[in-house]
Amino acid sequence: MTKSSTIRFWVYLALSVVGLITAWVFNGLAVMNGEDYGAAWTGTAVDMVLTVDLSIVAIAAVVFMIVEAQRVGLKRVWLYIVLSGVTAMAFTFPLFLAMRERRLGLNSAPIDR
Repeated sequence: MTKSSTIRFWVYLALSVVGLITAWVFNGLAVMNGEDYGAAWTGTAVDMVLTVDLSIVAIAAVVFMIVEAQRVGLKRVWLYIVLSGVTAMAFTFPLFLAMRERRLGLNSAPIDR
């Protein structure tokens, strides 16, 4: 991997860890406070704007993940998609980008013969 791709890998990985931690913390707080997820996502027009906006971004990210995984030869992309429903897209998408960067670095590495 080049220096710039190594830096991107670590940035994506750090973002993934932050996404996982924030999902744990804020979901834990919501559960402990007995908050209603449905009302939080659809309660007002502003909530609906955010819900639809983030849903479209998530769908675009999933399409990108599937297409890009096939292009670069990443296996088990479905696992990132399933994990995003259990954890958060803020965790799985940067994780996918980190693994993609790693794969691209491996694909471009010179082969010793």
